[in-house]
Amino acid sequence: MSQWNPLRWPLYAQIFAGILLGVIAGLISGDTAELIAGVTYDSIYDYIGTLFLNALKMLIVPLIATSIISGVAGLGGPGTLGRLGGKTVLYYLATSTIAVLVGLTVVNLVKPGILNGVAVGGLLDFETNSELVASRVAGAEGGVAEVFLRMFPPNIVRAAAEGQMLGVIVFCILFGYFISQLVKERRQQVTSFVQACFEAMMGVTRFVMRFAPIGVFGLVASVVADVGLGAARPLVVFSITVLAALAIHFLVVMPLILLFVARVNPLRQYRAMAPALLTAFSTASSSATLPITMRCVEDNAKVSSRTTGFVLPLGATVNMDGTALYECVAVMFIAQAYGLEIGFGVQFTIVFAALLTSIGVAGVPAASFVAIAVILGAVGLPVEAIGVLFVFDRILDMSRTAVNVFGDSCGAVTIARLEGESGVLGEASRQRGRDEE
Repeated sequence: MSQWNPLRWPLYAQIFAGILLGVIAGLISGDTAELIAGVTYDSIYDYIGTLFLNALKMLIVPLIATSIISGVAGLGGPGTLGRLGGKTVLYYLATSTIAVLVGLTVVNLVKPGILNGVAVGGLLDFETNSELVASRVAGAEGGVAEVFLRMFPPNIVRAAAEGQMLGVIVFCILFGYFISQLVKERRQQVTSFVQACFEAMMGVTRFVMRFAPIGVFGLVASVVADVGLGAARPLVVFSITVLAALAIHFLVVMPLILLFVARVNPLRQYRAMAPALLTAFSTASSSATLPITMRCVEDNAKVSSRTTGFVLPLGATVNMDGTALYECVAVMFIAQAYGLEIGFGVQFTIVFAALLTSIGVAGVPAASFVAIAVILGAVGLPVEAIGVLFVFDRILDMSRTAVNVFGDSCGAVTIARLEGESGVLGEASRQRGRDEE
């Protein structure tokens, strides 16, 4: 009977249970039924959901700061990266940027936040005044030049307190980089301290996420109690939009990179990585999949252990194509749901922030929601809106994790080919045979 103890279920199963119970509770109680005089069930649901969101928002600044500083500083001292490291970092930046642009294009074409010409914010029970939100976003517009000004706030503490995370992110990158330039002894001391802080924040995040089933129950029950099941349709369209964008990156962009940059057969890469992709999809954890990813890349794709040992662990930390794409689509969906026309300046901010926030924290449970909260704050959108994204997140999390892992493996293959390794996916040896003929 112990297997039926919900406390022993995996976290995703508990969240699924919270969603289901939230739907049932919301439908039964509606928005007027009272638990005691003057206290409605709906207000209790809302309180539970708000408490969980507040806990998530509490994590934003320390988690983002420690993860980015730790990731950048951990790249090593002056000259450590060398040629292999330079190619790897450039590849990861390029593919993550392409992924974000794919997501931005698809969400602008599909417009999942608009249903029959009307913004779906009402269906999703977005309570914040749309005009107030529009004024905040307008204040974040200002064109690309204004975006660069916000990247360098005059008071970094005030920027963090006011949720101006773009400047905090840039400061953390600079701070991490100059830690890596310190002499070895001091660099190790500071890096160890920051890494310890990051690990502690991961522990706090895991602790908060243990309450995710309860928080999700409150968020879902509150929405269903207010608007019934009308919120399901726009969320289904949003999920399909995310999956379509992920599929384009997985089935079109990455094969083209393998074909024209690495000059290998993409079908061979899919076959080589099948075990890792299935593991990534089932566990929704790129970190847990890393040992299998490394084995597949070395044994099946025939990439050297030198390249595999450097490229894949780094990629598991900084290369999150699927996560960056999802963050971009999610923020644009929320903006559309509020009926906002997002200009180039704000879209540039979203792309830039999605690229940066996908670095370093994506292996942490619910890191996508922390990162989405950062981007929402950067462009003036209410952080509370992320609550509706929990409903279909598990399948989206599984899908974007598979894309993350495949992107890492393609990076290893591409870098290996650019480094002149022979026998990668059998292509180099076949090419030598044709040359000899």
